Amino acid sequence: MKSLSFRTALVALLACGLIAACASPALADDAAATYKSKCTMCHGPDGKGTAVGTKMGAHDFASPEVKAETDAQLTDVITKGKGKMPAYSGKLKDTEIKDLVTYIRGLAK
Repeated sequence: MKSLSFRTALVALLACGLIAACASPALADDAAATYKSKCTMCHGPDGKGTAVGTKMGAHDFASPEVKAETDAQLTDVITKGKGKMPAYSGKLKDTEIKDLVTYIRGLAK
């Protein structure tokens, strides 16, 4: 009886791990799609900033200023807007904003 319970627990644990592993790329894809549709026009596909975006104050995500900002500060900028950047509160879910911060951190490398 103990081996059946252990086996069931092991299968459940492996299933959860498989689900988590499969969900991570999907979240990255969602963040990339959100970035492409909402951010690329000003921040560029690589996070360096477009000519238009730079003129409006968009920063290069790899700049020391942006790298020094905490995830909470970046979340706040995306949520409330800053300068000419629009606020995305009510337009994006909290999870989408969190995923965008992670995606932006990846562009800064």
